[in-house]
Amino acid sequence: MAKKLVKLTFPQKLIKEPVIFTMAKKFDVMPNIRRARVTEKDGEMVLELEGEEKNLEKGTNYLAKTGVIVEPIVGDIVE
Repeated sequence: MAKKLVKLTFPQKLIKEPVIFTMAKKFDVMPNIRRARVTEKDGEMVLELEGEEKNLEKGTNYLAKTGVIVEPIVGDIVE
């Protein structure tokens, strides 16, 4: 299993939508929320994603297509 650490930035229209759940179910990816901040206007989340490499790629592409800004993180946030 591969792991990928990403920062997600959600626009206002997506903060109440289950995009992480949908991505996890659709692409067989296990998300681990490392940090999150949500306001009425936007949201930010740091996720550790675990799964097959091809599924991680498909899952992050899906998030980007829905309007989430996906940025890879190099290094650890909190261990």
